[in-house]
Amino acid sequence: MAASLGTPLLAEGEQHLRDQVVTGKMAKLSREPFGDTRVFFEGPTSQLKSMTAGSLLLKPGMEPHPPHQHPEEEIMVIVSGQGEILVGGEKVSSASNSMMYCESNKLHGIKNTGSEPLLFYYFKWMA
Repeated sequence: MAASLGTPLLAEGEQHLRDQVVTGKMAKLSREPFGDTRVFFEGPTSQLKSMTAGSLLLKPGMEPHPPHQHPEEEIMVIVSGQGEILVGGEKVSSASNSMMYCESNKLHGIKNTGSEPLLFYYFKWMA
């Protein structure tokens, strides 16, 4: 069952996330100085220890944080805007219809290099 704030969390007694559709209005919204983040799903699944899926509407010239690494693998999909992604030791110019995959514990990051907001979705998981 979805929590009152809209973030799909595990209901009492559930072992993993359940099948459902979460709209942008239902996702947990956080307004940050760099842009608006939304978390659509967060928790274990029937096959993963943890999974997070969300979006970030990144303001021009901003990055959500310095390049970082974490134990989860990650995919980012740019929907609109212009940016630069650091992955695999390279900075790559990226725009809509671009996708990044980053292995576990590898340095990565994203910066909006355009004059319009950059929208991307991210998916992180740990098996």
